Amino acid sequence: MSEPRTGHVLLGVNVLVLGYLPAAWQSPRLGPDAFVAPDYWRTIGRLAERGTLDAVFLADGPALGDPSYDANAGRLEPTVTWAHVAAATRDVGLVVTASTTFNDPFELAERLLTLDLLSGGRAGWNIVTTRGAAAARNFGLPDVPGRDDRYDRAEEFVEVVLALWESARTGEAVDHHGRFFDLAGRLRVPPSPQGRPVLLQAGGSPKGRRLAGRFAEGVFAAELTKEGAVEHYRQVKRNAVASGRHSDDVRILPGLLLSLGSTEEEARRRSDELHDLGPASYSAQWLSQAIGFDASTLPLDEPFPEEVLAAPADPRTFTGSLGFRESIVKQIRRTNPTVREYLRQTRYTGSGHAGFVGTPEQLADHIEDWFRSGAVDGFNLQPDRLVDGLEVIVDEVVPLLRKRGLYRHEYDTRTLREHFAAASPTPGLPELALPA
Repeated sequence: MSEPRTGHVLLGVNVLVLGYLPAAWQSPRLGPDAFVAPDYWRTIGRLAERGTLDAVFLADGPALGDPSYDANAGRLEPTVTWAHVAAATRDVGLVVTASTTFNDPFELAERLLTLDLLSGGRAGWNIVTTRGAAAARNFGLPDVPGRDDRYDRAEEFVEVVLALWESARTGEAVDHHGRFFDLAGRLRVPPSPQGRPVLLQAGGSPKGRRLAGRFAEGVFAAELTKEGAVEHYRQVKRNAVASGRHSDDVRILPGLLLSLGSTEEEARRRSDELHDLGPASYSAQWLSQAIGFDASTLPLDEPFPEEVLAAPADPRTFTGSLGFRESIVKQIRRTNPTVREYLRQTRYTGSGHAGFVGTPEQLADHIEDWFRSGAVDGFNLQPDRLVDGLEVIVDEVVPLLRKRGLYRHEYDTRTLREHFAAASPTPGLPELALPA
C-alpha cells in the first residue's frame, strides 16, 4: 500500500467563453457584447492570476453552434485572445485548444511559438481532432475524415510541429515527407524562455490516449468517477513509460463542471435556476450528442436499453467523443437509472466531465480526495457562469486549498512548464519509473 499523496495540486480554468451552461449570458453583470469586449478577457486573465492558477484554457471553434442551445455559439480565435490577455498578466499559463484536423502544422507552429515567446514562456497547446460535419463544411468538405485518419494525421501533425519548434532552437531546416504532410523549411521565430509551448491532449479514444502517452505533458481528461479516474491515470502514465518517457512527464487534469454556493442548498438552487433559464431540451441534447443516440426517443421511465449502452458498432464512424461516451456509459451501468432519473441527475453532473454542485469547502474536499488518492494531478475547472464562478474559485476555494498545504500562496515559477514541473510526483507508481 502506497503512502497518501502530498504536495501541490495543478489548477486550470477552462474558459468556455461565458460559462458552461447556456444561460450564462443572462448574468446582469454581462453586456450583450461581453464575449467580444477586450476588458472581459483582461478581467478573466487577471482573476485567474490573482488566484495563482496554473493556466487558463480557451478552445478554437471552427463552426457555429446552435444559438438556442449553445451559450458559446460565437468564439474568438484563442491565440489572438490570449496574446491580448498576455499583455495584461505576467504569470498565468495560456493554453490554446487547436485542432490538428483543420490547421496547417507550419502556420500553427509559428503562431503558437510566437505566443509563447511574447508571453514569456506561458503558452500551451491542447491537441484535439475535430468532429462534426459543420466544421468540415467551413473548409469545403462534406464531413470530417474517419476517426483513425484523424488521429493518424494528428500524430504526424504533432511530429512536424515539434520538429519545427526544434528548428527554431537549432536553426536547422526540417525535411519531412509523410502520409499527410510534405515540408521543407524552418521557423524563424526564436525559442521562448521555456523552449517551446507545453503540449496537452484532450481525447479519450485508445489512439488519443496513445498520443497523450507519446507526446503530452498534460491531459485534459473526462472522468465521472474516482475509480475510473484512477484507472485512466495509471493507463496514461504507463503509455508514457512505454514511449520511453517517465510517468511524471505527463500530468492528468480532468474537467470539473461547477455550481458553487455558500450552502449546498444555495448551490443547487443556483444550478436549477441557470438550467431553467436555458432551453428545456439542454440535458437531452447533450446526452444524445455524447452517446450517439437520440435520447428524446427513449421511454423516460425505463432504464437505458442495452443496445444504447453497447459500444458503437464501428468506433471509426462514431462522431462523438469516445472518452465522454465511455465515462457516461460507466456511470449509467453503475447505478442503472431510468432515462428520466439520469436526465435529472445531469443537471448536477454535466457531460462527459464530472459535475460538482456544493460549497467551496466541499469542492476543496473533493479536490483533495481525488488528488491524494492518485486519481488526478489537478483539475481543469469549468464554472457554470464564469464571471462570478471564477471569483468564488479565486477568493474562496484557493484559500482553502492553501490552508491544507495543497496550493501555493504566490507564483514561485514563471513559465507554464515550470508550473507543471513544480507539481507533486505521481503517487505510488515507483514501478513505472524508467531505469537509471
